[in-house]
Amino acid sequence: MKKVGFFQSVRLKLTIVYILLLLLGIQVIGSYFVGELEDRLEQNFNESIDGRLRSLTYSLQNSYETERDDSDSSLESDVQSLINDFNEDDIQKVQVINYSNRRVIATYDDDLTGSDVGKKADYPMITGALLYKNADWEMGIDPNTENRIRRGARPVESSDGEEVHAAIYYEADMSGVYGQLQQINNIFARGTILAITVTALLGILVARTITKPLSEMRRQAQIMATGDFSQKVSVHGNDEIGQLGITFNDLNDKLKQSQATTEGERRKLSSVLSNMSDGVIATDRLGAITLMNAPASKLIGQSFEEVQGQSLIDILDLTDQINEISDIESIGSIIVDLSSDDKQLLLKANFSVVQDENEEMDGFITVISDVTEQEKVDQERREFVSNVSHELRTPLTTMRSYLEALTDGAWEDKEIAPRFLDVTQNETDRMIRLVNDLLQLSKMDRKDTGLFKEKVEFIEYFSHVIDRFEMNRDEKNTFNRELSAQNLFVWIDKDKITQVLDNIISNAIKYSPEGGTITFKAETLKKQLLVSVSDQGMGMPSDTVDKIFDRFYRVDKARSREMGGTGLGLAIAREIIESHHGQIWANSQEGKGTTVFFTLPLINQKRRKHK
Repeated sequence: MKKVGFFQSVRLKLTIVYILLLLLGIQVIGSYFVGELEDRLEQNFNESIDGRLRSLTYSLQNSYETERDDSDSSLESDVQSLINDFNEDDIQKVQVINYSNRRVIATYDDDLTGSDVGKKADYPMITGALLYKNADWEMGIDPNTENRIRRGARPVESSDGEEVHAAIYYEADMSGVYGQLQQINNIFARGTILAITVTALLGILVARTITKPLSEMRRQAQIMATGDFSQKVSVHGNDEIGQLGITFNDLNDKLKQSQATTEGERRKLSSVLSNMSDGVIATDRLGAITLMNAPASKLIGQSFEEVQGQSLIDILDLTDQINEISDIESIGSIIVDLSSDDKQLLLKANFSVVQDENEEMDGFITVISDVTEQEKVDQERREFVSNVSHELRTPLTTMRSYLEALTDGAWEDKEIAPRFLDVTQNETDRMIRLVNDLLQLSKMDRKDTGLFKEKVEFIEYFSHVIDRFEMNRDEKNTFNRELSAQNLFVWIDKDKITQVLDNIISNAIKYSPEGGTITFKAETLKKQLLVSVSDQGMGMPSDTVDKIFDRFYRVDKARSREMGGTGLGLAIAREIIESHHGQIWANSQEGKGTTVFFTLPLINQKRRKHK
């Protein structure tokens, strides 16, 4: 089992939980404290500003109500003197706007002192203070320093409150308040880092005390997985983890006992399964595969690891025959077709039910065996019997009809009787040829025919066979010979090979059109003699070419029967060629003719000369 790293361990997770809880507490406390502190600092700042502005307002009120000459310059001078004396660090700008002309008569500015005197002030807050006696303020941002500021305006009223002498406009820098907040936040951040560090160390130590017993159980579980039940985990305390350790040790003892029992049964079952020639597949009640022996794995082409847990219906492709796994109980056995494009595979599956102690269905045992060859032989046997019956029934039916006609009096007709007897004779000869071909095939199947081989120079021998057909041929066909100029020696049974050539050449003549050319070739090909006979007949479809060497197969059954064929000639030819360690095949195209090839091993000329 892969070792658990620190970054995947429970120890790290517990430590992270401790840290997160601490962070959560600090954040809650810090947010509440900083929020309250910010409110208090802003409140104190505003109270301080308001108090100083009230004092300034009172001084300005006295200055306005002091008797002096009618010169306005003395009032402006007194007001400017009061503003200059009002030198506060956090109030960076003060302006006094006269009520009568709405112009600035005195100003105090950190940057440009006196720069706004004489200018008309039309800020909404100043207008509100002059006209409506509003003492209003707002928070804003200084465009030059980008610090937060408080800007506002308040009226300077007469002592009786009936008129407004002037308005005070001010801007107060609040950077000091938020500077204090930033310092406090930094203190909180450093405290948080220190708390997290201490908590992480303590969390690792605390988590270690919790995870150490779990790690011991994990190591013991790994040892148990190897089959060693001799060791036990140490029990620390009587808490939940201690109780888990006790339970774990009890489980260890029970598993040790169960394994001994299971191992004995497993050996017995393994011995039985490994010595079986048939495949065995065990499934649970839902049809999932739980056990499979080597023969079964070989038959289905998949290992047990690949099919374990999969449905038996899917693995054996029974979806078309079985809807539910419970249907298997009533089937008993079934033929399963697992054929592919390049291989035929038929399996016979026998099903039996496994019952538990309550006699309820607990699963299935499926025994599978390869019946491909058996089914193939049975199918060929059925087809062979059907074909023989058909081939014999046709001439017998014909003979019966003609004999009944003769019996009914046709024998007295000197013109009809000879024709009827001639047909009967031809059908009798046809049945004799069929029986002789069947007997020959039967002997070949039993390997009961001996070959009398001799060394033959094939080109001369082949020419004699062609001559025999050429002498008896009709004028409608032309023979074309393309034979090797050198002597080619083969080790053959002349009678058998003559039978092969007679059959192939007869078919070429039989199916050639009038005026067609039959081409005979004999040449060497990789230490083999390659012989071919080509006609220009009607040919056959490409998907039927390989079937012409099967017994009783005919491309055009009606025409073959008219020409007297039994459908066994090429099948006998294949058996003879293969008994000579050669091969036979055909190429054909519809409307372009057919070529039959066969090969025979050549005698080694160099070895013969050396001897």
